[in-house]
Amino acid sequence: MGRYLVTAAWPYVNHVPHLGTLIGSILSADIYARYLRLRGHEVVFVSGSDEHGTPIELEARKKGVHPKDLTDQVHEYNLKLWRAYRISFSNYTRTESKVHKEFVIEFMKKLEENGYIFSQEEVLPYCERDKTFLPDRFVEGTCPYCGFERARGDQCDNCGRLLHPTELKNPRCALCGSKPVYKTTRHWFIDLRRIQDRLLKWLRDHRELPENVKKFSLNWVSQGLRPRSITRDTSWGVPAPFKGAEGKTIYVWFDALLGYISATKEYFMKSEGDSEKWREWWWNREVKTLYFIGKDNIPFHAIIFPAMLMASGDPYVLPWRISATEYLMYEGQQFSKSRRIGVWIDEALEIAPADYWRWALARMRPEARDTNFTWKEFYRIVNSELNDDIGNFVHRVLTLIKNRLDGEVPEVRSLADEDKKFVEMVLSEARKAMEELDVIKIKAATDHILEVARAGNRFLNERQPWKLLAEDEEAGRSALYAALWAVKTLAHLLAPFTPDAAERLWSMLGMEGSVHEAIWDEWLDKPPKPGSKIGRVEPLFTKLPANFLERIDAVIDEARVKAATKRPPLIRE
Repeated sequence: MGRYLVTAAWPYVNHVPHLGTLIGSILSADIYARYLRLRGHEVVFVSGSDEHGTPIELEARKKGVHPKDLTDQVHEYNLKLWRAYRISFSNYTRTESKVHKEFVIEFMKKLEENGYIFSQEEVLPYCERDKTFLPDRFVEGTCPYCGFERARGDQCDNCGRLLHPTELKNPRCALCGSKPVYKTTRHWFIDLRRIQDRLLKWLRDHRELPENVKKFSLNWVSQGLRPRSITRDTSWGVPAPFKGAEGKTIYVWFDALLGYISATKEYFMKSEGDSEKWREWWWNREVKTLYFIGKDNIPFHAIIFPAMLMASGDPYVLPWRISATEYLMYEGQQFSKSRRIGVWIDEALEIAPADYWRWALARMRPEARDTNFTWKEFYRIVNSELNDDIGNFVHRVLTLIKNRLDGEVPEVRSLADEDKKFVEMVLSEARKAMEELDVIKIKAATDHILEVARAGNRFLNERQPWKLLAEDEEAGRSALYAALWAVKTLAHLLAPFTPDAAERLWSMLGMEGSVHEAIWDEWLDKPPKPGSKIGRVEPLFTKLPANFLERIDAVIDEARVKAATKRPPLIRE
C-alpha cells in the first residue's frame, strides 16, 4: 500500500465558508482521503485556517478589533463546523500556529541563502486618507487583461491572472474608495526567472496533472516568469526574516502555501512527538501529494509552490495531482456575503443533515465547468436519490429479512443464475466507482453508486422474493441473499460520501466494527455472513417536506437566524 499526502486549500477565515468553498476543496479532499484509507493506504490529510493578509486586516479594521481577535473566533467556529460535516483531517491547524510561523521563517531564510531572494524599491499605491500602502486586496480596479471591474491588487477573479497593484486601471482604495497616489517602498522578491526552465520541464513531463491545470500553467510559464514580491507593508502576518525588512510580513500566499508542510510537521509533533518525521513524507519520492483547490488557485499551486520547493534545494516531493474544480454558482449568481447571495455551511446544517449536503454537493461538484446550485436540484437529489433510490432499496431488503426470515441472514447453498448475475453487476459497478475515484472523478463515482441502488430496486420488482419465499423457499432465500449483498456493497461505497449513514447501515446489517475500517480490497467482495442477525431497521434517509420548495425563502431565513445565534460575536451579521 502507498503513502498519500492529501491537502485542501486553506479556507480564508474572515467569515464562515459557503457551499462553494466546501465542495471546492475541503469536502472533495475528505471524500478522496476517506477513499484512500478504505483502500488500505496510509494517509495524512491536512489543511488549516488561512488567517493572515489584507482581507483579514480590512475586516478587523471595520469591526474595530485586532485581526487575531477575529481569526481566533472564526478558526474555532469553523473547526466545529468541519467536525459537524465529518471532515476527517489528520490535522487542521492555522497560520498563527507557532510551528507554522517558525517553519515559514526558516524556509524563507533558506531561499535567501540559496540566492533566490533580492530586494528592490517599487512603486505602490498609497491611500492618503487611510495613511497606508495598498498592496493586494486593499486596492481594487479594472483588470488590464480582461476588463473585469472588480479585480484585486494581487489577482483577477474573472480571468485568474496574477496581478501587481500598479497594473490595475482606475484603482481605488478598498477601505474608503478614494483614488490612491503612488509612493516608493522597498520589498523583497523571489527570482522566479531562475526556476523557469526547471518548472517548464516539470510541467511538460507531468502525466498526472489534469488538462485544465497543465494547459493553464504551461501557457503562463512559457510567457516568461517575473520576480514576485514576497513581502508586504503590513504588521499582520509572519514577520519577514530578511535584514532591513523590519516591520514587513511575508505575503499571505507564500505564507499559506508552506502551511501544507508545517501542518504535516505539527501533526507528527502532536501525534508522535516527532518533529522530524514530516521529512519522511515531504522528502520521500514514494509519497504522492494531492491538492484540492478551486480553479482560481491554480497559479499558486502549479507554479508558485513548486517553484518555492525547487528553490529550497531540499528534496521536496512536487505535486502529484492538483484537482482544481470550477466554480459552484448559486441560483445563477456568484456567492456573495455582502449581497447575501448563497448559503453558508452553518446555515446549511440548519436545513438538512451533513450527509445530505455531502452527497448533494458531490453530485453537483463542478468538475468540468461551472455548475449551478439550485434548490430544485437539491430537493430532487435528497428525495429521489438518497431516499427513493438508496434508502428505499435498503429498507425493502432489510425489512423483508426482518419480517420473513426472523432477521437472520439466510444460508444459501448456491445462488440462482439470475441472482448471481445481479451480484456480478453490483460488484462491477463498485469497481467502476473505484476506478472513477482513483482519478478523482468524484461526481462520476456517485453515478455508479446510484446504479447499484436503482438496479437493486429493479431486481426486487422483477424477482419478487416475497412471492418466491412462498412458492420456492430456496429461490426466495437466494434472491434475498443477493439483494442483501448489494446492500452491504452500498454500505462500503457510501462510506466516503455519507459517513454517518454508512455507519448506521453497517450496524443495521449486524456487522462488527466500523464500516470505515473495512478495507475494500478485503471486504468488498465478501458476501454477508449467513446466520448473522440484522439489527434494528430504521430509515436511512428521510424526505424533505413536500412544500420545501414553496417555502424555500422562509426556510433560508429561518436557517440564517438560527445559525447567526450560534456564531461567535465577531462574525454575526
